[in-house]
Amino acid sequence: MKIELIIFGKIAEFINNQNIEVDGIADTDAFKQYLENQFPALKNMKYKLALNKNIIQENTEITNHATIAIMPPFSGG
Repeated sequence: MKIELIIFGKIAEFINNQNIEVDGIADTDAFKQYLENQFPALKNMKYKLALNKNIIQENTEITNHATIAIMPPFSGG
């Protein structure tokens, strides 16, 4: 499965925007586990995922050619 990663904030210091190819990742929970294995610094950070421009609140299916944004906590004002 092909996934485009878009990275924001402090997370961009150790992960670059990139296109990745992964197998065996069907949903956002599995993808978070994959990310934390590939980039151990994420384990100690709070972050949100957005799948195809929608912030994920619960485990969600990922389809081929998805765009996933990884975002640190943010607040509005």
